[in-house]
Amino acid sequence: MNKLTLFLVFVISSIVITAQEDSIIYREPVFTEEESNEIEDTYLSTRIVNGHSIETLKKGTLEFRIEHRFGDAAGELGGINTLYGLDNATDIRFAFEYGITNNLMIGVGRSRGSGTPYSALIDGFLKYRILKQNKTSMPVSITYVGTTSYSYMTASSIATEVSYFPKWYHRMAYSSQLNIAKKIYNKLSLALIPTMVYRNYVASDDENLIYSIGTAVNYAINSKVNIGIEYYNNLNESKIRTTFKNSFSVGVDWITFGHNFKVFLSNSEGFGETQFIPYTNTDWSKGQFRIGFCVGRKYIKE
Repeated sequence: MNKLTLFLVFVISSIVITAQEDSIIYREPVFTEEESNEIEDTYLSTRIVNGHSIETLKKGTLEFRIEHRFGDAAGELGGINTLYGLDNATDIRFAFEYGITNNLMIGVGRSRGSGTPYSALIDGFLKYRILKQNKTSMPVSITYVGTTSYSYMTASSIATEVSYFPKWYHRMAYSSQLNIAKKIYNKLSLALIPTMVYRNYVASDDENLIYSIGTAVNYAINSKVNIGIEYYNNLNESKIRTTFKNSFSVGVDWITFGHNFKVFLSNSEGFGETQFIPYTNTDWSKGQFRIGFCVGRKYIKE
């Protein structure tokens, strides 16, 4: 059975399970008068597509995530010869994330790395919900996200390459962002995500500190299915970073009891803000976008 067949079986099975749970398990939540003032479920998960959403895991909730993205769907490296990229893998990630309180969560993950320029990556983050939108006094939700990544790949012997790593701390990168979101009419959510990414070691035609403005639109088809669009616009000098592109992604989220599924298209190859913001170098207009998916399984403390 080829990868395309397996992928289609996975998607169809998930939709069937979702339909069954919608009719049997799902119940409308019951809120107290105090709780009903807050705006719930701006997003279905802690991610929009590539980047974080304003959502945090509930206290005591552990989530295990498996993330995968394939090769170019079209262009010179895509098409039917590679089953539209499904024969190839640009990156794979496994992660554990945990809600310390209802507003504070942490996470750690390991990804293979896309190889442009890193592989063998360990990442971690801290996420704190500062403000929560409500119906009376607070018009937006604001969440802070701080992330870091470390590559333990074998250092290159070529001094001009980024992976040469003269010092151990040159293997590290960091990002810091404020995620500002507003849910409108229980269907539409908008986000503005100012972000800074700092890398300790970069090429001569690059810069250590990058400012990026993320924007996102999310539409709730129903209580179980959302569609999200995400774009990060990097701000840098015009004569440097000429080979890199801005990250643009479109994804579909759907949830079942205890699981969250996401399928998306993106021109980014790597995972995490320290990778997809500074190191996206493929172009949608050339068919250099890829299918990706994420499966999240939540374990809730009784």
